[in-house]
Amino acid sequence: MPQSTVLAIAASSVLLLAASGAANAQSSSRGDAANAGAGIYSCIDSKGRTITADRPIPDCIDREQRELNPSGTVKRKVDPTLTAKEQADREEKDRQAQAAALRAQEERRRERALLIRYPTPAAHDRERAEALAQIDAVIQAARKRLSELAVDRKKIDEELEFYAKDVSKAPSSIKRELDDIQQSVAVQNRFIGDQDDEKKRVNARFDDERARLSKLWPPQPAAAGVTPTGTSAKR
Repeated sequence: MPQSTVLAIAASSVLLLAASGAANAQSSSRGDAANAGAGIYSCIDSKGRTITADRPIPDCIDREQRELNPSGTVKRKVDPTLTAKEQADREEKDRQAQAAALRAQEERRRERALLIRYPTPAAHDRERAEALAQIDAVIQAARKRLSELAVDRKKIDEELEFYAKDVSKAPSSIKRELDDIQQSVAVQNRFIGDQDDEKKRVNARFDDERARLSKLWPPQPAAAGVTPTGTSAKR
């Protein structure tokens, strides 16, 4: 065999060996990378045994599992698989927690609004007094109207004295006037009753606000001659 042919065959063999070595090295590297990226799962089963595997553990499907890094540190926690009822219960619990958080947020917003509107007890007392004064003013007007109706009723009664023996003989105009007065008196009395109820509602609202604001206001200096309970000090 010519020497040139022998040299060509030798060179080809060297190239094949080099290529094979590179391929094996690349494959080994990919395997090492895959092993490095593989997760390690660990849990404690229902019998108290610690189980470790390279994938999620079926025996621990109903309990928390931990996925570990190759160093042994916790990479993440895997929640247990829930039944349909357990999932529904969890979702309901989450909804209730969210609703409670929204209520607390709304309560804080209302408290801030109250503090802006009533920065001091005096401001709150002043607005209560003004609200009640407005109601008292309309009640006073209704009572004034009742007084006027009483005068009109007295005049009607005086006219009816002429028909004391037989009221049926009284003119129909007087009877109509009497009916109108009686109806107006009833209307005014109902109106006054409604306003008295409104005063109770106003006082109840301000009492509720006062109870909440008393926890939000900074401590107030006591007025001279008044004890912390609001009663006059004995001398």
